[in-house]
Amino acid sequence: MTSALPFDDFRNLLATLPPADTAAEARVRALFAKADKPKGSLGRIEDVAAWLAAWTGRAPPAVNRPLVAIFAGNHGVARHGISPRPVTATANAVELCAAGGAAVNQICISYDLGLKVFDLALHIPTADITEDAALDERGCAATMAFGMEAIAGGTDLLCLGDLGVGNSTVATALCAALFGGSSADWVGSGSGADASMRARKAEVVAAALAFHGTSLSDPLEALRRVGGREFAAIAGAILAARMQKVPVLLDGLVATAAAAVLQAANPAALDHCLLASLSPEPAHGRAAERLGLRPLLDLGVSHGEGAGAALAAGLVKAAALTSSGMAAVIKRLSPARSNGSGRQRR
Repeated sequence: MTSALPFDDFRNLLATLPPADTAAEARVRALFAKADKPKGSLGRIEDVAAWLAAWTGRAPPAVNRPLVAIFAGNHGVARHGISPRPVTATANAVELCAAGGAAVNQICISYDLGLKVFDLALHIPTADITEDAALDERGCAATMAFGMEAIAGGTDLLCLGDLGVGNSTVATALCAALFGGSSADWVGSGSGADASMRARKAEVVAAALAFHGTSLSDPLEALRRVGGREFAAIAGAILAARMQKVPVLLDGLVATAAAAVLQAANPAALDHCLLASLSPEPAHGRAAERLGLRPLLDLGVSHGEGAGAALAAGLVKAAALTSSGMAAVIKRLSPARSNGSGRQRR
């Protein structure tokens, strides 16, 4: 008899990821080539429109149901004083989002984006990663499955963000586990840590890496051991989006670290993802470079809560409209041009 382990379903999904629709991507690039403009003059807007087509199968693409999904978790490792904020700040931030008073709420209103905030058992922090695994395999797999439900109800652009006191420390531990290097190579200021707190963060990350040792060589094991609930949920959401052909915008170090788990398991796992913005956290730029992700925006936004992804969603919507609007005009004008007619002036 054989018994299935909780991670087996995710390993199977990662081994059978659907590919991009290269024909749809080519049609969008052909539309831009036919447009009455200098070649490549719209820069990355053309690339974004082609990416949307590739991962939605629509050419020209459209963004009709964009969603910002924010996952909030708390961490046992926060007891080591690695953040200038109290653990209760996570729940307070969730409540502020729910009340419509957070920065991301205003950005979502500006760009007509849907918003969901997921409270991942904030009253039960994960285990302290310096002395135990953050989650057991069953709990991590269940949280990944919960994250997959973020796209339930339908969306055509998923923007991922996070909330969690201490999660920049957890993200650096996960990055160090996946990419290598010492804790000092990855630790930064997070939400405002001073020099002594950064040193403490580096000590905590080093202790976690030493405690878990060679077990971190498996990406999903690294996720459950030195990650956290929001990391697992984001990884699940990214994977579900891939299976449903939904493009993804990643925001911040936490989402990037969660995404890195999937790429470590399958180098093609993030082809449907773009990096929304680059935070000032040094580890974020380093991780993005290792993943081959180039940010759409670089505004110095380190606010968290998906604000960078929401801002970038406005740009993505504009890219879709640019493509579809130009396509409509080209189609309308093509017969007139072929007949030698056109606009006349008096």
